[in-house]
Amino acid sequence: MSKLEAFFHKHEPTFKDGGKLEWAYPLFELVETFMLTPSTRTTSGAHVRDPMDLKRMMTMVIYALVPAILFAWYNVGLQGYRGEGVMDPSAWDAIVRGGWHMLPIIITSYAAGGLAEMIFAVVRKHEINEGFLVTGILYPLTLPPSIPLWMVAMGIFFGVIIGKEVFGGVGMNILNPALTARAFVFFTYPTAISGTGVWDVAGKGMFSSGGTVEGYTGATPLLAVSDEALRGSTAVEALSQYGFEFNDLLMGLIPGSMGETSALAIALGAAVLLITGIGSWRIMSGVVIGMVAMSLTFNMVAGPEALPSMTMSPLYHLVIGSFMFGTVFMATDPVSAASTTTGRWIYGILIGLLIVIIRVANPAYPEGVMLAILFMNVFAPLIDHYVVEGKVKRRLARHAA
Repeated sequence: MSKLEAFFHKHEPTFKDGGKLEWAYPLFELVETFMLTPSTRTTSGAHVRDPMDLKRMMTMVIYALVPAILFAWYNVGLQGYRGEGVMDPSAWDAIVRGGWHMLPIIITSYAAGGLAEMIFAVVRKHEINEGFLVTGILYPLTLPPSIPLWMVAMGIFFGVIIGKEVFGGVGMNILNPALTARAFVFFTYPTAISGTGVWDVAGKGMFSSGGTVEGYTGATPLLAVSDEALRGSTAVEALSQYGFEFNDLLMGLIPGSMGETSALAIALGAAVLLITGIGSWRIMSGVVIGMVAMSLTFNMVAGPEALPSMTMSPLYHLVIGSFMFGTVFMATDPVSAASTTTGRWIYGILIGLLIVIIRVANPAYPEGVMLAILFMNVFAPLIDHYVVEGKVKRRLARHAA
């Protein structure tokens, strides 16, 4: 037995039933299972032998997020410098400045959400689940870099408590906790998470080189294609007027939510999830199919005075806004998504359709990913129910024949 194992073995009785710190056992268990592989083993009954347990699965999702996180550190700093007129800062300066703004938001998310998790674990006497490792990082990546930290804390509290714990904890929630947290912030503090002034950190923080330069706008591509003043223009023309080129959209060198701008970085994460079998390729493919079908439909019916968003091609929908991030990391949440094979296709396609409908038909809310996924989270159990019922009826019919 190693010294570390001996240390935990010595102090475990203090936290077990009847011990002085019995109430704090979930905290002891959290540290022990983080440092050591649990010693408990299944000894009877039917069970699956699989090296991919929940902890390893959550760890792989974190690995898949690394490209988006690293790129966000650079882009947040880059957009801040560009807003001040420094168009070509060094990569190191941009990374340092981006980290200065991002790290407090990430730390606040983990600290506040972790506190909520620990309180519920102690009160309900259950273990602290590793799923929060993913929720705690997904949520801040969907936020603008200028959001106040107290709003970050309020959002994650809401997401953990209302989005998950009130349903019974991990595996029982019907809504994605990270998206629930973001939805709370969006509808409670809309000016802090929408508009043109929240997506960059120009003139803010210790690394600021001055105020925002005259004529600079922090508009995102989705705001550009929803501009009423550009009716009759194509999406490409509208984006060009705001200075957005396709390569910049693909790379993510644009204003936006911190971890959602780079389609390329997110695609690398998608590859990790697909290769390891953690992310559902059916859901991802379904979302893309639904998006392509609905965007082409709008392209065909767009009139001469239509908003640019109606003429936006599927390729631009793919790289703009949080489409890639939501498709890869949010829609594929194994708890809140559909779980049957056919149900995953239906679930994904309906999300893709809704994303484009919300983006195009509601210019006041140009980004539809969050609402589309949350809406389909609610209907995922119903989809699975009818898929299973359909299979049962077909089998009964074959048996009768």
